[in-house]
Amino acid sequence: MYKLLIFDWDGTIIDSAARIVSSMQSAAKDCEFVVPGDDEVRNIIGLGLPEAIRVLIPDVTDEGIEQMRQRYSHYYLAEDTTPTPLFAGARHSLESMHSKGMRMAVATGKSRQGLNRVFADTGLAFVFETSRCADETTSKPHPHMLEEILLETGVKASEAVMIGDTEYDLEMGVRAGMDVIAVSYGAHHLDRLKGYKPVLEVDNFPELEQWLQAQGVFA
Repeated sequence: MYKLLIFDWDGTIIDSAARIVSSMQSAAKDCEFVVPGDDEVRNIIGLGLPEAIRVLIPDVTDEGIEQMRQRYSHYYLAEDTTPTPLFAGARHSLESMHSKGMRMAVATGKSRQGLNRVFADTGLAFVFETSRCADETTSKPHPHMLEEILLETGVKASEAVMIGDTEYDLEMGVRAGMDVIAVSYGAHHLDRLKGYKPVLEVDNFPELEQWLQAQGVFA
């Protein structure tokens, strides 16, 4: 049914929303911008960082974006100690699906430096055939990063599925012409994702793996 699973990272594989919110709020305070509320920050999770900052601070200048980017990165990487654990069952299911020969990729709003860091921290880089980051291509919800992944892997859109927790993930998948799967535990409420007609709505990774197994995806 599917030859390639493409995962979002933040909010889908790793529970990083609380640190993203805290770090963005601290950065805004340092830069003397209006500090966004928790829900406002959760709403932009999944976008590339410059795009996210523009949504939160509509009249921000290019200089302001760079200041925010630097302060956000400082807090997220160095000062904020809010835990960012893998979601329950994520490691086991990803490693299990990889062992069964499933091809997998990542399409994320993170920078390449940020994704490489979490790959190293989690030890999960080996399960993913390829990845695309927001600073390498067009930010979600534009389908460009998915189109690049499909071109690199030689997989057709009809043979791939995008798995994510935000409207940006699912809109990107739909615009790329592929099926989408919504996870219920991430940044955007499931009600916001239903409009993209996901082929599956899941509450955890084991449920995703079991469904794929039932569809005959694994050899």
